[in-house]
Amino acid sequence: MAWGSTLWRRVKVFRVALQVFLDYRAARKKAAGLPKEDQNLLWDRIHHRNAERILAAITELEGLWVKFGQYLSTRADVLPEAYISMFRQLQDSLPPRPIAEATCFPQKQLGKPLDELFSEFDRKPLATASIAQVHRARMKDGRDVVVKVQHQGIKECVLQDLYNARVIVEWVAWAEPDYDFGPVLDEWCREVPQELNFNQEAENTKKVAHNLKSWTKDGTISIDPVDVLLPEVVQSAEKVLILTYMDGVRINDVAGLDRLGVDKQAAVETITRAYAHQIYIDGFFNADPHPGNFLISTQPPFRPILLDFGLTKSISLPFRQSLAKMLLAAAEGDYSALLSAFSEMGLVLKLDMPEEAMEITNFFFRRSLPAEESVAEMKELVKDNDKRIQRLKSRMDSKETLRTPVSAFPTDSVFFMRVLGLLRGLSSVLGARVVYLEIMKPYAEAVLYSGGRSNGGNELPIFDSPLHSQAEVKLHQLLREMHKQQRILGVQVCAYKDGKVIVDTAAGYLGKYDPRPVRCDSLFPVFSATKGVTAALLHWLADHGKLSLAEKISSIWPEFAENHKDACTVAHALNHTCGLQNALYDVLRKNPLAMCDWSEMLKLIAAAKPESPPGQDQKYHALSFGWICGGIAEKATGKTFQQLIEEAFVTPLKVNGEFYVGIPPDFLTNGSPLSVSSLPSLFNMLFIRRATIPAANGHFSARALARFYATLASGGRVPPGTSSSKPPLGSHAHRPHLGGSSSTAKRKKGSRITGKNCCKTRSLSSDLSGGQIHFQEEEDAPAKIFTSGDIHDAFVGGGKYSGLVARDSEKFGLGFWKLKTGDTSAGAGKKMAFGHSGIGGSFGYCDPDNDFAVAITVNKMTLGQVSGDIVRLVCSEIGIPCPLAMERPSQ
Repeated sequence: MAWGSTLWRRVKVFRVALQVFLDYRAARKKAAGLPKEDQNLLWDRIHHRNAERILAAITELEGLWVKFGQYLSTRADVLPEAYISMFRQLQDSLPPRPIAEATCFPQKQLGKPLDELFSEFDRKPLATASIAQVHRARMKDGRDVVVKVQHQGIKECVLQDLYNARVIVEWVAWAEPDYDFGPVLDEWCREVPQELNFNQEAENTKKVAHNLKSWTKDGTISIDPVDVLLPEVVQSAEKVLILTYMDGVRINDVAGLDRLGVDKQAAVETITRAYAHQIYIDGFFNADPHPGNFLISTQPPFRPILLDFGLTKSISLPFRQSLAKMLLAAAEGDYSALLSAFSEMGLVLKLDMPEEAMEITNFFFRRSLPAEESVAEMKELVKDNDKRIQRLKSRMDSKETLRTPVSAFPTDSVFFMRVLGLLRGLSSVLGARVVYLEIMKPYAEAVLYSGGRSNGGNELPIFDSPLHSQAEVKLHQLLREMHKQQRILGVQVCAYKDGKVIVDTAAGYLGKYDPRPVRCDSLFPVFSATKGVTAALLHWLADHGKLSLAEKISSIWPEFAENHKDACTVAHALNHTCGLQNALYDVLRKNPLAMCDWSEMLKLIAAAKPESPPGQDQKYHALSFGWICGGIAEKATGKTFQQLIEEAFVTPLKVNGEFYVGIPPDFLTNGSPLSVSSLPSLFNMLFIRRATIPAANGHFSARALARFYATLASGGRVPPGTSSSKPPLGSHAHRPHLGGSSSTAKRKKGSRITGKNCCKTRSLSSDLSGGQIHFQEEEDAPAKIFTSGDIHDAFVGGGKYSGLVARDSEKFGLGFWKLKTGDTSAGAGKKMAFGHSGIGGSFGYCDPDNDFAVAITVNKMTLGQVSGDIVRLVCSEIGIPCPLAMERPSQ
């Protein structure tokens, strides 16, 4: 391209950009003083005038600018109608090039005159696009074809446009650092030149046609064929491509589609499925899907026809897996998997911003709406985005960070994002409502299930850690069998015998859509198994003189006396006999997220009306148990529930980083891997998982929970050692930010826990006004965390505590599930086993007589059958009685 032409193109671009900028600036000033109706008329004129101005420039410049205009023509969801209707002309109706180009190029490229190649050749093009024009023709053998002929000099033109675009992008990045599109343009510079080789386009067309057939992997995952048509390649050269002729109506010809009776919604959904297949299953997709590249066949069933595979993009299997995980994490509200997907695809965030990351991802995959609704929705989304930006800026601590919260961006995602934007625009033009998360979900699942896991998901990954016993060898065999039977997804098992670890196994995957393997330090949601920890905390407070189990709750928490609950005792709360089993049900049914508001839940539970007098009926308090017991603990000490858990168990047991009731705010970027439950997505929401819900929101590793129960088994003596699994238990430097978890916990003078056997603990004091915890390093950690010699009776409501539990209470002691073993009644002095399970199958218990403790965490709901099989195996291997409740055969 001549120097003069280069300069002319550059001057043209900058001149038009300046004209548009000044026109809109002047209009903004003029509109400020006009009535609303006159403002609308003014903006309509301005939009139309500038759309004409830009269209004229694009038509004159051609080259890469045409593609830019084509892209804008699809964005009816964000651009005024004047631009959409004007730029729509660019989709396939540019002015044709001189016929001499069309007649000489095939002859030169294919080596034969036109009359030897074709029996007919229409010199008037069907369509003219940015790179080529298409002519109708008929082969000598009678086949109807189209001949795509590249414009002369277009390669030089496109390369020059890319250079000009780089100059503009660099200038914008200098003027507005928040808008650095350099990485995006880099990806374009790599991919766009490939579109200039029609031999490559011919291969791309064949490959996509082949890929869109049915796809099956190992007979387990099957994706049905996508019902679309593609042209057949007849012959190709570098600058000429001959394809079979496809008769169809343009996708943006709404009137034509209506005359045929085409279901536009179904057509758009089918096209979306075709792209989901290309992206997730094949890793090879058309990166330029503007409306000019789609037709609808004129005969029923009116199938979409996909055209023009010059610009394609290949993405690797690992990147497809990360894209799939990103989509599925958004669909399930799984924050941990979302941040994991970002990390795997190379998107690096500078901040702990999981909420904002989820909001942005859901915005990206948001449903499409008809154009008029999209504009209104976009205005609301812009407002939300402004608020999000302000939140982010308030958390950024340097001028450099203020520019962007992203420190690394994956360039492979540029065309993926562009494709989704183009599909969304197409949907808006046709008035379709497309829920991308639903349509694309099966394809994302398929790529994770087939190739996202080691060995195609057929073998169970077991975390590499030393074997501790023969029981653990047998356990691995059992877990592999359970995996084959699809009974488990991810699991951890840890067991102590005589204060020593005999099993510490982690196996499987963190979640249905998170193929990372489970580690020994992974955290699992254990649901109601959390109640055992909450109950032990109240016993710990009683053991250290901060409350009495027989004490009325109202003496500790005066507000609790409301609605005739003044006779309710701490023991009633632990024994599920408060009569509040259904308290707050209506509140949570209407708004499940209300459970995240700790202070409000304490107010509501204190004001709740019991269904029966205290001690009369033992009914399981599924959620209310936690707020009652948690409120008691806070009111008795003036400390927050989180602080008490840290002081009572986390610090002396040395399980920091793996023992939480509600994960701390920055856990997802600084802590252990977080497993996801197969329960409804509500329980995987970050807001829920961060909440203080002492009945159901524990997040533990099995090795931390087993150490807790091993301590209870020995009457409170902390086991001297841990397992040899890596990383070592207690090695996490992570500290939770616990401020603000309770507005009711006010610092009381002398409220620090003391006791003759715990005066040398690593104690904690708090400055609640600042929301921070300060640790005071003291001397050696205590050998015991309980001082009472009859603490086991207290746990199960035995001995002198038997009067505090409901008469004939077979299941519950004081906060724990009582577990009879085969030798429980064999003689005096025997102690009952106890523990607590959680919905889905996680479980922890201890058998004091045999100094045995075990914890099992799972993330696939099993209703306890998996835990039962595991407990029976371990007990059998080490020769101790199994709890009778676990002896029933597996279902």
